[in-house]
Amino acid sequence: MIRATDEGDTARARAAAPPGAVWARFGDELVLAGTGAAWKRHAEALRSKALRSDRPRGVTPDRLHFVVQTGRLFQRHHPDVAVLHDRGRFLLVDLDRRRASRLRRSHPTCYGVFPLGAGEVVFARARRAARAQDPKVRRLVDAVTKQRISAEMAALAGMRTRHSTSADFRRSLARSAEILGGLGYEIRRQRVGVASEFSANLIAERTGGGPASRGLVIIAAHLDSVNWEDGPGGQAPGADDNASGGAGVLEIARVFANVPCRHDLQFILFGGEEQGLFGSKHYVAKLTARDRGRIRAVLNMDMIASTNAGERTVLLEGAAISTSMLDGLEAAAATYTGLAVERSLHASNSDHVPFIDAGLPAVLTIEGADQTNDRVHSARDTLAHVDLELAAEILRMNVAYLADAAGA
Repeated sequence: MIRATDEGDTARARAAAPPGAVWARFGDELVLAGTGAAWKRHAEALRSKALRSDRPRGVTPDRLHFVVQTGRLFQRHHPDVAVLHDRGRFLLVDLDRRRASRLRRSHPTCYGVFPLGAGEVVFARARRAARAQDPKVRRLVDAVTKQRISAEMAALAGMRTRHSTSADFRRSLARSAEILGGLGYEIRRQRVGVASEFSANLIAERTGGGPASRGLVIIAAHLDSVNWEDGPGGQAPGADDNASGGAGVLEIARVFANVPCRHDLQFILFGGEEQGLFGSKHYVAKLTARDRGRIRAVLNMDMIASTNAGERTVLLEGAAISTSMLDGLEAAAATYTGLAVERSLHASNSDHVPFIDAGLPAVLTIEGADQTNDRVHSARDTLAHVDLELAAEILRMNVAYLADAAGA
């Protein structure tokens, strides 16, 4: 396997690759792999040109898969799987197809496993230029406050657990309903089945001021937390996963509470995410045909408060149907924040997936480069490890994007 980061090295490495070699983009790195004598000669030639490289491995292309993981959960669950390239949330691994298929279905909220396609862009580093700032949007962006984010995260993470079927989850849902109702939103709940028990979704909505043909913009996060290390009864403060996203929904709702918008707004706190995306699957299944046709954007926030690299980074994760959302969010980040931005079209592990599976535009905003956050799904996911400035920056990006998407 050869890793090339320089554009000139990348072009030369790809152009000279022998038949049967495969390549994939992991951010700024191009990974090339192959087998056979021709590949070994190619690898030695590239290594002699001082490219970063590993000794050639005998891995056939059909065994190459990439993993999209939350924290380090795939590696924690499957330490025997050979990791060929490690970029934190994204791994290149050696797996036979049958086992990869089994693992793909085993923990849909912890990791996704995908076969590596020829020329795959697993994720890309975005470099969109900033636009001229709009003073009205700037005022909305500046309305985001770390003090309120901190207070809401503390209230949610202060629960012993927000397990989807627990009394603490119901208390956190009731508190959130009181806050959103106090801001003037119309409140309703959906009962959600979770195995043989029940959880709930909280939906706060406001009708826009546009014509009857107005669209619908959804801002969402899951409210529940879980402890998979000690079991469902274990302490699960879930500060980053996902008190950060829940606090983000409440903060954006506050920012837009008195802002006229052309389109309808819905703020949703999902239950049952950690057990298998039950809340978002239920919501999508219950959508009317009319509302499906009205959805302009679904903005999901999950784990937005842990800085895991040398710079504050956000990953925008969607699908081809989400391209306009990805472009808008990237432009908002460049114009109104100092965030570094990564993009991926491999939707996994959170509540944007059921929307994308239904053909609806959705994007997950999540902390980027999550290569060291191994505290999720445990009692160790506490407020001591959060970065409020990162959470605030991601919310500023989201607010700037939503000002346009909602017709503020």
